[in-house]
Amino acid sequence: MGNREANFDGLVGPTHNYAGLSWGNVASGQHARSTSNPRQAALQGLDKMKALADLGLVQGVLAPQERPDMATLRRLGFTGSDSQVLDQAFREEPLLLAACCSASAMWTANAATVSPGADTQDGRVHFTPANLVNKFHRSLEHEVTGRLLRRVFADETYFCHHPALPAHEDFGDEGAANHNRLHDDNNRGLELFVYGRSAHRPDVPAPRRYPARQTLEASRAVARLHGLGEHNTVFTQQNPAVIDQGVFHNDVIAVGNGNVLFYHQQAFVDTPAMQDEIRRKLPDTEMHFIEVRDDEVPVADAVSSYLFNTQLVTLAPGHMALIAPTECAETPSVKRYLERLTTMHTPIQEVRFMDVKQSMQNGGGPACLRLRVAMSDAELAAVNPACLLDERLHQRLTDWVNRHYRDRLSPDDLRDPALLTESRTALDELTQLLALGSVYPFQR
Repeated sequence: MGNREANFDGLVGPTHNYAGLSWGNVASGQHARSTSNPRQAALQGLDKMKALADLGLVQGVLAPQERPDMATLRRLGFTGSDSQVLDQAFREEPLLLAACCSASAMWTANAATVSPGADTQDGRVHFTPANLVNKFHRSLEHEVTGRLLRRVFADETYFCHHPALPAHEDFGDEGAANHNRLHDDNNRGLELFVYGRSAHRPDVPAPRRYPARQTLEASRAVARLHGLGEHNTVFTQQNPAVIDQGVFHNDVIAVGNGNVLFYHQQAFVDTPAMQDEIRRKLPDTEMHFIEVRDDEVPVADAVSSYLFNTQLVTLAPGHMALIAPTECAETPSVKRYLERLTTMHTPIQEVRFMDVKQSMQNGGGPACLRLRVAMSDAELAAVNPACLLDERLHQRLTDWVNRHYRDRLSPDDLRDPALLTESRTALDELTQLLALGSVYPFQR
């Protein structure tokens, strides 16, 4: 049974802003308190989605979260009308207000971990929303994320949904940003889980400057929930030294697809052991391990350009394309490497550049914006069709963004009660466009 990989991109929310909330994410810190452009950010994301759909790939859309998160602000003790709550939070705890206004759910690589039905024990596609406990603003997402996923992938014949792991740092889970799926020509899959630290094993090294957000224990728990076995999983550790250089997720230093794993020399603790295990568990596959040496592209250039936070997609058998941010073409070492990459006789035959600067400046590249879901034809047919992008939906969503989104937003604007009204009005209309029903707290 063949699978087709669909990319479900997160729509950028109306409160997209640069608050610098993500310690360990270099770009997020560099652009803190800059003025953002939510309209441009959303349109850039939609243009990327359409470009991939035009290549013949299956492209889906995931709705943003309701922000500002008024329920959380009230749980934190702010009282009065919505306007009074926003004003009080702005005056007394502006970072809490920023956290409750974050549009970070746009980066759906962190929405969940997904295992295709071809890999799981019961033959269904399994979803586990990431708890994202390492960052307060992201820890607010998983409940609504799970609800949205259930509305998009609703048929229990084909889809199985799990709650997020317990909200404790021992089970810190960042979703698909630390997960890759490799497979052979017969779609025999191997799921690669990458962790930054272990909560229960003191012999496992950990970074010293920035937090390791994904634990081994979380990765193993997700694999158990999804009905995966020793034969189709590999657990490997991300190099703590690169986490301390701003590589906060594995998808900032490696990306895999099919029989290709594209990664930096410093990405993993024990690369040879990982390669041996992959070869042993995919014995009938010619694996392509494409390692970028440090003298070709330093880690700092890989992080600033997001060379590895790219989408590696299959356009035809043996023909893959790397969907890269324009920053890759603007970074000399990365540009030189990519020009050589397409001549190396690997499945990566071409590079296509996409402008997602509004997302990049907040710390997320093309790969951050999408959740990969590999499905059979029957499973794909069971997906909510209103969430699959075509020419008509792209136009309708573009019109929707242009009508509802602001073209500039500063951190100080988050106190504006009109922003709350604008956001709720937009999301209420969006749930009708995407046939989601009442998924947001203000609708319930």
